[in-house]
Amino acid sequence: MNQNTAVFESMPVAQAVRKQIVPAIASQMIALIYNLADTYFVGMLNDPNETAAITIVYSSFVMLTAISNLFGVGGASALSRALGGKKTEDARRIASISFWGGLGCGILFAIVFLILARPVLFLCGATRATYETAFAYARWVVVIGGPWTILNTLLANLVRAEGSAAQAAIGVSMGGILNIILDPFFVLPGFLSMGAAGAGLATAVSNVAATIYFLVYIARNKGKSVISISPAELRYWRQFLGPILATGFPSAVQYALTVVAIAAQSRFVAQYTTEAVAGLGIVKKLDQLPLYFSIGVSNGILPLLAYNYSAGNQERRRGVFWLGSTISLTFSLLCLVVYEIFAPQLSGLFIKDPVTIQYSAGFLRRMVTAMPMMSVCYPMIIQFQAMGKFKESMVCSILRKGVLDIPLLFLMNALLGLNGCMWVQPIVDTISLIVAGRFYRKLRKTEGI
Repeated sequence: MNQNTAVFESMPVAQAVRKQIVPAIASQMIALIYNLADTYFVGMLNDPNETAAITIVYSSFVMLTAISNLFGVGGASALSRALGGKKTEDARRIASISFWGGLGCGILFAIVFLILARPVLFLCGATRATYETAFAYARWVVVIGGPWTILNTLLANLVRAEGSAAQAAIGVSMGGILNIILDPFFVLPGFLSMGAAGAGLATAVSNVAATIYFLVYIARNKGKSVISISPAELRYWRQFLGPILATGFPSAVQYALTVVAIAAQSRFVAQYTTEAVAGLGIVKKLDQLPLYFSIGVSNGILPLLAYNYSAGNQERRRGVFWLGSTISLTFSLLCLVVYEIFAPQLSGLFIKDPVTIQYSAGFLRRMVTAMPMMSVCYPMIIQFQAMGKFKESMVCSILRKGVLDIPLLFLMNALLGLNGCMWVQPIVDTISLIVAGRFYRKLRKTEGI
């Protein structure tokens, strides 16, 4: 634990941030690539129905991230704060409760989805032409692979929370690389020729493999690591479950409301053409590059923020936050420039259908303008969670997704039609960032942080 403690306490801020965020960003980039790989290889079939199926299921897949963040982000923040307070046994119990809570909720979600799959997928934009393909994809990524997806990201968060960011990155990256390797064999004609369902199978297999890696890592480092999955620790759930859920809930709600927002947006777009739905799916992949980068930065600095907040080292915490936010913002501005210039060419990487490309390029140029605001908003919300500030993180989270964007969808669709829907997120992220900034200034005045 000495080396990990040095990352939190004595290592220069720039070096500590680099040590934590580089592996976190790398793992997010690998995760992004394998998400893009699904769309890329399915897009090679040149069938808008196959590509649209992945877009339709995306909303349900995001719910897995919501569950994972409930226990993963919540557990990671609580674990790092426990370490900052020199409460090692508490950290061990928090890890175990987070693991079993995530697994239980993942299994429950998979069962409920299987029962309600038809109405859920139609709500998310499925049609008679796309339902069977969408369900075939969802069966693998949500029903069979869902619990493993949750455990993969949850365990990565916990391992990163004790300062082992490199090990967390290895596990996530290994799964992502395996997904990329398997995709062409499972999707394309000449191999298994499973189409979108093959992409789902590849995703499920890769998440199983990554979870097994983390379980082996925990077993081999028993006694050295504070990460425990012992069921015996569950007897302390009354003491620790509340703080875990309180910290993770805003992040989970944000992702859960993302499901609602994406479903609503897909429903609006589905009123037009299948090519528009497929184009939106491509944009949802492309705009994930700056998004995943910002999430990687935020995940990397979360343990540093939580540990130093608990330890009372507010100057170090502030340094970590501002450096992380600057890195995140700089990358998002770079993406903004590239996407605006090369929108048609980037869209054409995923499908050759000219109508779909036209829709995708127009959508991308509008939606990417939200990225600079988002790139600062994410670290801000993570900082509130690291500090255990439920109200601030909750308000900012629900502003980003659910409270403002759905009413704005109706307004912008009525005013500007299909393209108006794409301006909703830039407006929402601007408002959210302003609110987050006001909260932070207030905390600095009232608590001297």
